[in-house]
Amino acid sequence: MGVTRTELFTDKQNKVANWAKALGHPARIAILQHMLKEKTCICGSLVEELGLAQATISQHLRELKDAGLITGTVEGTSVCYCIEPKGWAKAQAAFNKLFDKYEPTDSDCC
Repeated sequence: MGVTRTELFTDKQNKVANWAKALGHPARIAILQHMLKEKTCICGSLVEELGLAQATISQHLRELKDAGLITGTVEGTSVCYCIEPKGWAKAQAAFNKLFDKYEPTDSDCC
């Protein structure tokens, strides 16, 4: 795979692309849906909930955390994760702004 030339794009374009990448795996969507459903921090239930290996879930959590969509806090020997409100709001606003720019037309374009 080639090197992405991120310097050709604005900081906002790169940030939206990073959020899209973080959301681009069904396991990460399932993790976020579980967090949103539970409305609390999630510590150990994801392995049982998703049926994936702990190492796999840890990697997905790291991707979501690196994108700023979740946050984690250490509690004893485990890390508990929850939605990061500011990061979530920024991603939501950016995607809404992008999708809101589309205006359907009556033309048969494409």
